[in-house]
Amino acid sequence: MTFPSKKPRIVFMGSPEFAVPALEALIRERYDIACVITVADKPAGRGRRLKESAVKQCARKHNLNILQPINLKDAQFIESLKELNAELFIVVAFRMLPEDVWSIPPFGTFNLHASLLPKYRGAAPIHWTIINGETKSGLTTFLLDRKIDTGGTLLKVEHNVEPGSTTGRLYNELMGLGPELVLRTAKGIFEGTLKPMLQDDNEASYAPKLNKNNTRLDLSKKPGELVQQILGLNPSPKAHYGGFKFLLSGETNQQYPRKKPVLSVREGRLFLDYSLGSVEIYEIQPSGKKVMHAKSFINGLKVAVLPL
Repeated sequence: MTFPSKKPRIVFMGSPEFAVPALEALIRERYDIACVITVADKPAGRGRRLKESAVKQCARKHNLNILQPINLKDAQFIESLKELNAELFIVVAFRMLPEDVWSIPPFGTFNLHASLLPKYRGAAPIHWTIINGETKSGLTTFLLDRKIDTGGTLLKVEHNVEPGSTTGRLYNELMGLGPELVLRTAKGIFEGTLKPMLQDDNEASYAPKLNKNNTRLDLSKKPGELVQQILGLNPSPKAHYGGFKFLLSGETNQQYPRKKPVLSVREGRLFLDYSLGSVEIYEIQPSGKKVMHAKSFINGLKVAVLPL
């Protein structure tokens, strides 16, 4: 990928590991990265030591200029961005930007989103893709506008979701597809070959932020749907119910509906039985303990049926 004149000047915004491969790809292509914007360092672990975001660690490794604003609407921060004279802002897994920020560069600001927009607009598209049992996912680049994930789309890449996939697996697969899409989008914008396409709001679906309520096992779901909820919340924040967290599960022909949910041991295997049937549990985490395989959990049980 070459340009006839000087390399375009960009600002990159992102925080988690998901954004790192895209930043590294831009560095390899020798873009002029004026600055990297990421979250402030946060206390973590027992010692509550400050932890840097994955993007900050990458930026420091490459000696890039870094800004960590607390308030994205702060006048001094916005003025600092303007002074960088960047032609394009690129966002991968960051925060919602105010218009005073995304409207700064002459080529606009584009975001890499982990769904095929307009499906799964919102904070947790990969989680809800798995929870809802989708067979297809992908990535979309789009230009930011005043609403969340509604701007004109630029490029998309589709990706099949394999049966039994967890959110962690799909996250890693999509992370690997991100760099090429970001590079293709940036190149197309600077060369004028990409035109944004309006999203059809009638086809939109949403991926709301996860919380204690929507990560609790929903026992109104059928067994297959309950399995997808468990897989969709693995590895984090994990599906929970009755003092346990559930990480891996599968459908079973052994259906033993019960009025009240229980964990049951049958033929050396662990099952969650509830009003609509049963699912097999492969990995579980009791409150205050580490994640266990079902066999290890069963070995510590003194009863064959444990009420939840």
